[in-house]
Amino acid sequence: MSKYWSELTKKLVPYVPGEQPKDKKYIKLNTNECPYPPSPKVLEAIKNAANADLRLYPAPECDDLRKTIADFYGIKMEEVYIGNGSDEILAFAFQAFFNPGEKVLFPDITYSFYPVYCELYNIDYETIPLDEDFNVPTQMFLRENGGIIISNPKAPTAKYMSLDEIKTILDYNSEKVVIIDEAYIDFGGESAVGLIKDYPNLLVAQTLSKSRSLAGLRVGLVIGNKELIDGIIRVKNSFNSYTIDRLAMVGAIEAFKDTEYFEDIRQKVINTREWVSKELREMGFVVLDSKANFVFISNDKVDAETIFKSLKEKGILVRYFKKPRIDNFLRVSIGTDEEMREFVAALREII
Repeated sequence: MSKYWSELTKKLVPYVPGEQPKDKKYIKLNTNECPYPPSPKVLEAIKNAANADLRLYPAPECDDLRKTIADFYGIKMEEVYIGNGSDEILAFAFQAFFNPGEKVLFPDITYSFYPVYCELYNIDYETIPLDEDFNVPTQMFLRENGGIIISNPKAPTAKYMSLDEIKTILDYNSEKVVIIDEAYIDFGGESAVGLIKDYPNLLVAQTLSKSRSLAGLRVGLVIGNKELIDGIIRVKNSFNSYTIDRLAMVGAIEAFKDTEYFEDIRQKVINTREWVSKELREMGFVVLDSKANFVFISNDKVDAETIFKSLKEKGILVRYFKKPRIDNFLRVSIGTDEEMREFVAALREII
């Protein structure tokens, strides 16, 4: 701890991403990346954009990309904002809409960046316990609060919350912003984007890191009422006028335009997920119903930490959260069929 750190820096407990060891080649099933490459049209667009124009700043409001996304969803360009990954967008949203002294609500088992943002921006929060099946107790969010954020499908459990449940929360909390974090929505769930026309308090965050194979490009988006989008842009322009670069911009545009490739890739992941889930259940694992590109699993015979360490020794990385209620579960990203066959075979040896 440096003597030069501020008091805030000293007390921060930052988010810890999945490990990226370099000691040998691993099958990486720990960071929810897509196992397939981006669309060839994306790669071609990036190559063509790597030209002399890189000396110029990119368009600060990303209007071409915003329009492409708006056309994809059948909404207005003014209802879309683009950022450097959905994590950055969520950070801006916390600043734009949540106030110190008013408790923000989110589930107790969730994406661990949410409490980090609250600590960073001095925002009070309260966690709402998921039920024993790891479902969101909708009624517990019908109370006074300073805002709500829920991932759907949920991280790290992969479980999905219906649009009717989301509507119930939105109806009650009409005076507060409700953020639905849809990083994994393309793997089986129905997006809440269609609700923004009826709910001016709704923000829907998404990313190109998962279903569009662009984790390395860092592009995220948020969709909502123009008034909310203007608030996020106001915060963004107080930090950085240019959130994504020229290469990311053209790559993201082609990722949304190439719908055939997008549909093919996400369906491959869904099919592999369903096959792996069936295999694991037959082996005696508890596998939570998943609408994401990962599964959340547990075994009664061998504890999760032992399985985690044994898999790593075999060159397979999965995610282990040593936290209350989920310390006997592992989060396993869906890889290629070949990778998942190796994963299943390794599990059979371990258990």
